[in-house]
Amino acid sequence: MIEGIADGSPFLWGLIREDPPRFAELLNSNPERHLARLIARRTQAARAAQDPETVARDLRLMKREAALLIALTDIGGVWSFAEVAQALTWVAEAAVQAAANFLLSKAHAAGQLRLPKPDVPGEGSGFIVLGMGKLGGELNYSSDIDLIILFNPKAPLAEGVEPSPLFVKLTRDFVRLLQERTSDGYVFRVDLRLRPDPGSTQVAIGTDAALAYYERSGQTWERAVFIKARSIAGDIVAGENFLRDLAPFVWRRYLDHAAIAEIQAMKRQIHAFRGHGEIAVEGHNIKLGRGGIREIEFFVQTQQLIAGGRAPELRGRKTLAVLDALAAGGWIDAKARDELSAAYVFLREVEHRLQMVADEQTHSLPQDPDALVRFARFLGCRGRADFAALLEGHLGHVQSHYSHLFEDAPRHAPEASQLAFPPDKDDRETLDTLATMGFRDPVAASAFVRGWLAGRYRSLKPEAARADLAAIAPSLLADLARSGDPDVALIACDRFFSEVPGGERLLAALRTHPDLVRLLTLILGTAPRLGDIVARSPSLLDGLLDPGFFGASPSEETLTARLDASLSAAENEEQLFDRARRFGREQMVLIGVRILSGVLSAGQAGEAY
Repeated sequence: MIEGIADGSPFLWGLIREDPPRFAELLNSNPERHLARLIARRTQAARAAQDPETVARDLRLMKREAALLIALTDIGGVWSFAEVAQALTWVAEAAVQAAANFLLSKAHAAGQLRLPKPDVPGEGSGFIVLGMGKLGGELNYSSDIDLIILFNPKAPLAEGVEPSPLFVKLTRDFVRLLQERTSDGYVFRVDLRLRPDPGSTQVAIGTDAALAYYERSGQTWERAVFIKARSIAGDIVAGENFLRDLAPFVWRRYLDHAAIAEIQAMKRQIHAFRGHGEIAVEGHNIKLGRGGIREIEFFVQTQQLIAGGRAPELRGRKTLAVLDALAAGGWIDAKARDELSAAYVFLREVEHRLQMVADEQTHSLPQDPDALVRFARFLGCRGRADFAALLEGHLGHVQSHYSHLFEDAPRHAPEASQLAFPPDKDDRETLDTLATMGFRDPVAASAFVRGWLAGRYRSLKPEAARADLAAIAPSLLADLARSGDPDVALIACDRFFSEVPGGERLLAALRTHPDLVRLLTLILGTAPRLGDIVARSPSLLDGLLDPGFFGASPSEETLTARLDASLSAAENEEQLFDRARRFGREQMVLIGVRILSGVLSAGQAGEAY
């Protein structure tokens, strides 16, 4: 085992080398008791600390020792996948609770909060920490922790203290305490982007405002993220009350057939843009790639959303348990349960071992053949062939079950001949077809298109532009219909045409390249602000026509050479800045579309930005 770690994991080997006596102690310990003592000792020390630096150090030392202990139990076969995931979750939950308690006590001591029970800081504090995603029970080895921070507007504040400024500052200090890198590393990277409308809201939101948002604007994917949500720190009772109030939004009381259309749209987008080529080994993304973890989670969670309102037994937070419940309820057969469960355990174990190599949140297997062989041995296989056989078998099973999910549901894809947009009135058959496609207001949808074809906007007045638009209108509407909300996507498309300075070149490109129509509708339906950028500079779409767009991202050297070539043609400083700005905008758009299309992982996108 030691040889395997030395050969396969620079991160774990570094932890061993920095403190060999600790390593020896771990090897001789009962892992369950040692982990419990470690968490208790470090969190108690953090609670007694007088300054954030001491708390930060205690939590980081806890995380480092726990990371080594849990890895040893995994590699040594002492704990199952479920036990490993549960231990990782316990460590994260303990760290989150310790950080929240310290900051709440600090606010109480400063006279900002009047805690009902200072010795139990979270109780009645009004500060709510919801654990989302895998923090609901099956955390990764090296994972971000997804949190939503809420506060009760009626929290026990000192006179004159406003809740929002106080809890927003407390949240920022809380995030800094957990994720800031020090000489002892970091505890956990914190992601707060699952909160309502993260682009325009503060990092901490009042419970009333959050409930109003979900009631007014909540989307299917937001329902899905709350399947695993738990109240894990701060005012835990208040958090549980919030989740109970939110339950009607997440769990519909009827079979949610409306969600099936959105799920079909998501499936089609994943197949079209996720890089779902042949199942690979070298470089395969075991989370997002074909047959990967995401497909298993999608398979489970979508059925939870559709049926969980009527079948409370499907509302579990752990994937394996829900697969059992789906089989017990007759939603899937025993073969699907067994094959998906086995694949999930194997892929999550591969995921953990990948992340143990360098303590990175990676999901892609090594591209280099020698590195892949080394990883296969680190996983416990004899070599590439044994590993590839296991991997391809599991990926194939997942892909087969995933591809049949809701295959019998009606598809909202019209034939081109069914759509007509006469200039003087709506076509009745077209209105019926638009309704079948999923447009809630087919009359408005028809009016939009008839206005475009009549040259309503300056960009659409040229005859050639309108001819190209007439040719692509059926496919454009079909792709808009596949978005989560066709009517909203259509409005975004209308705004796009109203802002485009010149439509002839753009529409000619769209007519010539049907895939570009699909990409454009994906942008408009998913990232409207990115669509606004493209509308103001439609030539930015030129980069999407590059045959290598769906391949690897350009290297730093390639980008530097392109930028240098562009800047060298500038005749003065103003032109130089204009060219630099244009280059930046184009690359931002290309990276954004690569993210939406699933070509780039989060880590790769960060490097690209």
